[in-house]
Amino acid sequence: MKLATFRHGDVLAFGRVSGEGILVLSTRFDAPPDLRALLALGEEGLRWAATSDPADLYVELQDVQLCAPITAPQKFLALGGNYASHLAEASKVGISRTAGQVWFNKQVSCIAGPHDAVHKPWVSDQFDYEGELGVVIGRRSRHVRAEDAISVIAGYVVVNDMSVRDWQLRAPTHTLGKSFDTHGPFGPWLVTRDEISDPHALRLRTWVNGELRQDASTSQMIHRIEAMIVELSTAFTLEPGDVLSTGSPAGVGGLMDPPRYLQVGDLVRVEIEGVGAIENFVVAEPGR
Repeated sequence: MKLATFRHGDVLAFGRVSGEGILVLSTRFDAPPDLRALLALGEEGLRWAATSDPADLYVELQDVQLCAPITAPQKFLALGGNYASHLAEASKVGISRTAGQVWFNKQVSCIAGPHDAVHKPWVSDQFDYEGELGVVIGRRSRHVRAEDAISVIAGYVVVNDMSVRDWQLRAPTHTLGKSFDTHGPFGPWLVTRDEISDPHALRLRTWVNGELRQDASTSQMIHRIEAMIVELSTAFTLEPGDVLSTGSPAGVGGLMDPPRYLQVGDLVRVEIEGVGAIENFVVAEPGR
């Protein structure tokens, strides 16, 4: 099942993707306020979303603006250095990682939709992309065991962990350089866990202006998703709707020789097998 948040005219709504359109679920009398609240209902909520009602509205995908499926997660976390190929290219410029998991926050104000424009900051010329598989938590969880970890996942999304490299390297936390407004596009919808038989066997590709820059498999992750959930839930409670971005393979622009950073007018596409694709145009940051 694919669950989408979208804007139709002036109305923000959510529904279930069906064919070339969306069955609108948010207009039902018993609908929760948004997809995050739906996930908080657990399996009961997903069963509700999977049912059909003759009164459900149907809108064509071409007539809506897709938004980030979870518009306001409590947490948006990303894992650095989770592909050996990315670590290898980073080592050439003296960047190294510890053996453990290195997590950082992306402030939720950076979230953008799967087809929204993204801003090239006027304070930096080192704007970069990172195609990643995103995991959306479906159940409030703490101290999760490895054998139970997959069961707390609601589904998967495509993420572009966009980065302002000089600001990223200002501090070990990376938070500033990872959190500029619009620099967290994800979507195009949430693909529920049952649709993906193995999240560690998906092809991940990123293009810039039609040129393939990243081409890898999630099987190449150093830390598996189960280990990520164990690690994070040991420290704090994971909530329904929290988004975990699982790392990026080699091919980012900033580590090419010479670097090839994003420019105004570029189009970045990230596609993950079985999940979908997001495309974002780069525009100049407004309001200077």
